[in-house]
Amino acid sequence: MAERLLSCRDIPGRLREYETIYILRPDAPEATIAEVNKKIRGIIETNGGQLLKVENWGKRRLAYEVRKHFKGTYLFWSYLGKAGLVDEVERNLKIADSVIRFYTVKLNENVDPGVKASEVTDESFASASVAKPDEEDLAVGHRASAASAEADDDDDDDDDDDMTDDTTDAEVN
Repeated sequence: MAERLLSCRDIPGRLREYETIYILRPDAPEATIAEVNKKIRGIIETNGGQLLKVENWGKRRLAYEVRKHFKGTYLFWSYLGKAGLVDEVERNLKIADSVIRFYTVKLNENVDPGVKASEVTDESFASASVAKPDEEDLAVGHRASAASAEADDDDDDDDDDDMTDDTTDAEVN
């Protein structure tokens, strides 16, 4: 990354706080998610940034069609970095085939890196690469289990289905 001129507002030793959300194709396997995550983490750490948080929000419906996809796997990143780090992160997200959309927001300037604690461990970073269930599948699965519970409801407190038996006492004896 080419060294970028700092703003007059930048205090030496301080970093800017950013959040980036990127969306991967819905059919992206875990290996692809892990590969993109590893690449972005490497860029942040190589350029003097500090990773604060990484979350996989799972597969969600998009607000509108993006590159012929109606769903995507959302990943959330929070990090500290110098001016110009976002340019490098976004440049790499642009050239990644599996990334269909990304967005970065600057939250703060002149953040002391010693004050912000990283929530990222090796386990949390690895779990961000695991494909989460589709939010609509979870909702449909929840409705299906609720429907089966309603079908079992027979207006009494026991778990038995009150099936009527057509036999009378005379036929049993």
